[in-house]
Amino acid sequence: MANVDVDAHEIDRWFTQDVLPLEPALMRFLRRNWRNESDLADLRQELYVRLYESARTGLPAQTQAFVFRAARNLLINHVRRSRIVSIEAVADLDALNVAIDTITPEQEASARDDIRQLQEGLDRLPPRCREAVVLRRIEGLSQRDCAARMGVAEDTVEKHMMYGMKALIDYMLGGSGRIQRGAAVQGKRQGLPRD
Repeated sequence: MANVDVDAHEIDRWFTQDVLPLEPALMRFLRRNWRNESDLADLRQELYVRLYESARTGLPAQTQAFVFRAARNLLINHVRRSRIVSIEAVADLDALNVAIDTITPEQEASARDDIRQLQEGLDRLPPRCREAVVLRRIEGLSQRDCAARMGVAEDTVEKHMMYGMKALIDYMLGGSGRIQRGAAVQGKRQGLPRD
């Protein structure tokens, strides 16, 4: 994969023509390798966001191998994270037996800048995309609960999440943070949501 910036329209074309047709096989792969069926939609969503983000620096020569390697790495990362002791599960932080670093003023300022930029990116999203992203990623609702809260189908929540996360990632990486018109037009043809 070449390390060049790829045009958003080219990424959209690649995603819809090369990645989305792999979804049935991808879901079989995830289902075979992940025990919790209720996590599958979230895993697929996270994988799609990662694939899209990765494609910004270059499209893979072999999409299928790239997608399944990325899916495998995603599952490995989730397994690793699940093995980390939850901070909520440890009543006494001293029991962790680790040194807690002091946060410097520069780190605090940097974190505040990141939060401000994230809020700006969220504010730029269309209302329904923002609602889906906030409910799923900040409030931690399941896709089903999010759909019930928004009064839409789970597929609609997933599509709002895909477009919302793409736009948010774009903004956090210095882009405009707007949902790409090409993607919206293409999505309209495929019955994707509009805000």
